[in-house]
Amino acid sequence: MATRPLTIQHPGKHPRKPQTRAITTMSMSTTSKAILKPPVPCRRNPLCRRHLLLPAPHSSGSRLSIVPQHIIARSFSIENEPGKVSWFSAGYCLTVGTFIPIAGRLGDVFSHKRVFVDSFAWFGLWSALARLAVYSGPVFIALCRAMQGTGLALLLPNPITIIGRCYDPELRQNMVFSLFGATTPSGFLVGAIFASLLSQMAWWPWAHWVMCFECLLLALLGDFVISATPPPSNPEHERSSLWQRVDILGFVTGVAALALFNFAWNHSPVVGWPTPSTYITMIIGISIIIVFVLIEKRVRHPLIPFDVLEIDSLFTLACVSAGWSSFGIFVYYIWNFLFVPIAISGVLTAVTTRLILSHFRASTVMVLSMTAFLTAGIIFTTVPVHQTYWAQTFVAIIIFPRGMDMSFPAATIVLSRAMPRRHQGLAASLVNTFVNYSISIGLRFAGTVDSQTIPEYHNMF
Repeated sequence: MATRPLTIQHPGKHPRKPQTRAITTMSMSTTSKAILKPPVPCRRNPLCRRHLLLPAPHSSGSRLSIVPQHIIARSFSIENEPGKVSWFSAGYCLTVGTFIPIAGRLGDVFSHKRVFVDSFAWFGLWSALARLAVYSGPVFIALCRAMQGTGLALLLPNPITIIGRCYDPELRQNMVFSLFGATTPSGFLVGAIFASLLSQMAWWPWAHWVMCFECLLLALLGDFVISATPPPSNPEHERSSLWQRVDILGFVTGVAALALFNFAWNHSPVVGWPTPSTYITMIIGISIIIVFVLIEKRVRHPLIPFDVLEIDSLFTLACVSAGWSSFGIFVYYIWNFLFVPIAISGVLTAVTTRLILSHFRASTVMVLSMTAFLTAGIIFTTVPVHQTYWAQTFVAIIIFPRGMDMSFPAATIVLSRAMPRRHQGLAASLVNTFVNYSISIGLRFAGTVDSQTIPEYHNMF
């Protein structure tokens, strides 16, 4: 067994003395090598911890149309047309889950900081235009929501990559990933509260104005605060054209496949599966998915290099999809109940997740998160119609954030450490893609089931 000194140097600190550890060179796995790599040095590394403050609006943005959707629908006189009202939130979730795969690659090519800051500016622009939709109609507000979703899609993976490159894979990185996950329940609650207050006490377009000002302010602050994290040098990428590095062909086919597949499920509750426009769209979407896989296996710089996705990474993504799709259904059908405890439970879970990740493997944390999703789902589905809120609904609201806040950092850590450093942007993109797309497609599954149940069941809500 050969031993060699391992020097761990933290950015901004003097190098420590070499520590001799017994490392078997012949038996080191790819994952172990990724864990032992020191982080990429970042300028102004102490400011990296402020990254977790910037993505907080991403959950509050999703609440702009879900919570006050009935008020928005009444302003357009479509409150009795649920098929049209659903697109206020469906278009947002659709573009978020569809455009995330390209976000990590754009960050690798053009700088993660640049894409991150520009995404906030883009989100703010379409928030301002959404405020003007009151003078146009429901189609324009749905379009603005979809464009806001593209900004969020480009925003989400890049801070994860920045954090992963600024911090070593030890306790501090686990802490930052856990706190980043806590922005989901807290952002959800803040967005729901202010969107509701502005819609009821003033005018619903003001919620979009406030989001516009917030995004533009964060874009300005992010340009000064966030450290530059240049991607690792890759001579092969430098010799390739921009078309090849971005993988335009894979991007077009991937977006088309995800959009058509999601549209078919979103359209089916309205017109039914026997309608040709529904099942033909589904067939075309599945066909393009097959074409996308074939393209990704042949291009030089694929968006999703399937050869680096091991079985544990795929299983982790499947768990994330199942858990977060159940949460999306839970949120959509129970948002009109008391929801404040979700933020408190989410923040407390984020703190405890940091401690759990420091003592247990990420795979163990994934098992705990799936248990929380399953338990909360069973409690929620067995709630009687006339039961008090505090008996089961409150318990489910307390448990669900534990699944969210444990699954997100655990999945991110599993994929980040299982992939080469040059694919760190891909790891972040995959986790966010499966989280957001599963929420969207899960709602479509629930809508199909909902449309086939008896009317008496609908009266519950």
